[in-house]
Amino acid sequence: MTGSERREQLIAVSRALFAEKGFEGTSVEEIAARAKVSKPVVYEHFGGKEGIYAVVVDREVQRLLGMLTTELSGGGHPKVVVEKTALALLGYIEENTDGFRILVRDSPVAQATGTFSSLIGDVATQVEHLLAEQFRARRLDPSAAPMYAQMLVGLIALTGQWWLEARSPDKAEVAAHMVNLAWNGLKGLEKEPRLSSQAQSPT
Repeated sequence: MTGSERREQLIAVSRALFAEKGFEGTSVEEIAARAKVSKPVVYEHFGGKEGIYAVVVDREVQRLLGMLTTELSGGGHPKVVVEKTALALLGYIEENTDGFRILVRDSPVAQATGTFSSLIGDVATQVEHLLAEQFRARRLDPSAAPMYAQMLVGLIALTGQWWLEARSPDKAEVAAHMVNLAWNGLKGLEKEPRLSSQAQSPT
């Protein structure tokens, strides 16, 4: 096995272990044993567990972000863009279950970037301009778009985490329900929303 082949083998083995046991529950000893190599081989390629974990997470982040970005930048009616984005996330979960499990697990404290929350923040930033355009067209305040982008992407992301285990109904139906809530909610936005509990009683 060449050096690059060995590196890919260790990444694949580690990806499965991190998905199964998490970062803290996985040891270099287990990675080496499952790959049928000695511990020094793992250290030689990655310097330790943190190094191989960083590579695994970075690959998953790039894969998912690439899928979502493709749909967000594809143009078309905003509702269709939301539909495609929801389907892209659910499709990623369906096809890369181990990868998604790794992304939604707690990352090491030292891992400031490459976490699921930072990924969702990146996606929300891309959604902002779509919402701002819609807000202007509907004569709503576009400065609120970043906040609504976080809400919208959070809805999709948390539903995805739930569907990771539930897997029912199928992804198309889940996406349709997500878009039903998100789009119909956006369609009926008030210009100056107020909490019902804080509304002034008539005098």
